[in-house]
Amino acid sequence: MRMIVVEDEQRSREGLCHLLSALPGDHQLVGQASNGVAALDMILQLKPDVVFTDIKMPIMDGITLISSARSYNVKTEFVITTAYADFEFARQGISLDIADYLIKPVTQEDALRVLKHVERRLNGVKSKAPETRLRSRYPDSHPTILKSLDILENAYAGKLNQRDLASDLGVSPEYFSYLFSKNIGMTFSEFLRRLRIEKAQELYASRECPKQEVPYAVGFSDAKYFAQVFRSVTGESPAEYLKSHNLND
Repeated sequence: MRMIVVEDEQRSREGLCHLLSALPGDHQLVGQASNGVAALDMILQLKPDVVFTDIKMPIMDGITLISSARSYNVKTEFVITTAYADFEFARQGISLDIADYLIKPVTQEDALRVLKHVERRLNGVKSKAPETRLRSRYPDSHPTILKSLDILENAYAGKLNQRDLASDLGVSPEYFSYLFSKNIGMTFSEFLRRLRIEKAQELYASRECPKQEVPYAVGFSDAKYFAQVFRSVTGESPAEYLKSHNLND
């Protein structure tokens, strides 16, 4: 996948270029630019698969760059990278059909996840728009919490704990706990339980997974404990929920 980075801050640009260049797989960094005008010329000449662009830049900002490139009917996908957890920027990007947006600093996990998403879009498989993501429910949250929501959205079924997540995000467990509760309105463990039950409800409704496998598919190792948590969240046991929603067939 051919990539271009657009970022006016040199250190950030070099850091992202280094990260992308070191990614495993068939990825190639073909250019970098410090403003939207230079980037637009580069996009039209090189026709990259994906452009990672900052929003706030001199001469031409990221939103204008995307809009201008779209006017030339380029096939390039765009990923917004920004240090500002401002949902208005994300909303503008969504209206231009961007592939995704990331809060700096971008991690290798962030980049790989986004590139997989970009690849699907390039192959004609467009998933739900970014506004359906967890972070859109809490657009004014601290950037660290937004990044934690991105991780939870993709890894909720795995073995997750607050201490390891805080370490991955570069903050202390105590500070992360404080931020999470302040921004989300509940503890990390409570949020994770509720998220897993929400995903279980989605699996029940879609019938994509055998009913008996649902607890394990959403991160529970014990079906009885899953049933206890399910009742505490929904007010019904799994069996009662399936019956009341006509999902037993």
